[in-house]
Amino acid sequence: MVCSASVRSILCRFFLAAFLVAQAHAQTIPKPPDGKLYHGFYWDGAGTDDHDPTEHDVTQADVTRYEEMLGKKAAWVYFANNWFESRRFPAEMCGWIRALGKLPYIRLMLRSDVDQQRAEKTFTLQKIIAGEFDVDLRAWARDAKKFGSPILIEWGTEPNGDWFAWNGKWNGGPTEGPRRYIAAYRHIVDLMRAEGPDNLQWIWHVNWLDQPERRWNALENYFPGPDYCEWLGLSVYGPTTPTTRDGSESLRFKMAQAYPRLTKLAPGKPIVIAEFGCDLHNPHVDAARWTQHALEDLFTNRWPAVIGFCWWNEAWQNDNLKKHDTDMIILRDVELTRVFREQFTKHADRIQEQAISMTQREGRRTTE
Repeated sequence: MVCSASVRSILCRFFLAAFLVAQAHAQTIPKPPDGKLYHGFYWDGAGTDDHDPTEHDVTQADVTRYEEMLGKKAAWVYFANNWFESRRFPAEMCGWIRALGKLPYIRLMLRSDVDQQRAEKTFTLQKIIAGEFDVDLRAWARDAKKFGSPILIEWGTEPNGDWFAWNGKWNGGPTEGPRRYIAAYRHIVDLMRAEGPDNLQWIWHVNWLDQPERRWNALENYFPGPDYCEWLGLSVYGPTTPTTRDGSESLRFKMAQAYPRLTKLAPGKPIVIAEFGCDLHNPHVDAARWTQHALEDLFTNRWPAVIGFCWWNEAWQNDNLKKHDTDMIILRDVELTRVFREQFTKHADRIQEQAISMTQREGRRTTE
């Protein structure tokens, strides 16, 4: 078939536009330049007798105080969108985060409450797969699309840990559990993508250690596939309570176990240390020293696929004894604050403070 020059020109423009749309979807938020790392921000309130941390207690003032104390700006603000509170897209919170020139990183939490180590009461994997929450998920996706600018998002955090209700233990056991998780994960992502929000960048987030350590519960069994996530997320903690005796190994030791598994499972996918931290009062591990070694290893590019990190900055109650409370809030410890500030100063050229020019992005969005 012979095409005229005008037809060829139209076809070229069509295929170019399709290519650019595909590229924009595939790389909504680019990796940082070679040799640099994104530094994320997570901050939550302390647990008390009348307040459970909601994982979204952060305020603009918290962000400012943190950045002023540590001397570096964060690329994203990480927080939970709990569906037992609201099933709506958190537009107001995402708005002030964007106004600060940062990316919202949303932990999409379809759960009935913050309790752990039990089956979910409302948002079960079977109900998700059956489409019982499709109306809410579609509305959420449409509002995310209206928001316009890039968002990091995850659902089904740490599926290989039995503390969350989407772990296989609570959803059909060894054979059926991981399958249900994958089906639910794909259902959510497919449903949201069908609404057209190309500003959502999905992160599949696992724990460094399979708990329980059983073959059926291996993180690999929960992988939804490379088409269902742009980045991989990893949790790598030291001791998380004052009474914990295990878990005292370094971040380097734990990465030696998890990093090869992730890079083999999803070659070429960027990895973010979505959560890391260490309790301030554990007698077996000095939190400041543990963190210094962790940051030095991150900044020396020991793990080339890793493109960013985020400390889990929270405190919460574990029982009726205050001395058993977990505390990982950086600014509560002089030595830990000093370690962060010194490492951020020493490796200032390695930190990419802004993931994307929000001003330019907003300019493009308002002219479309």
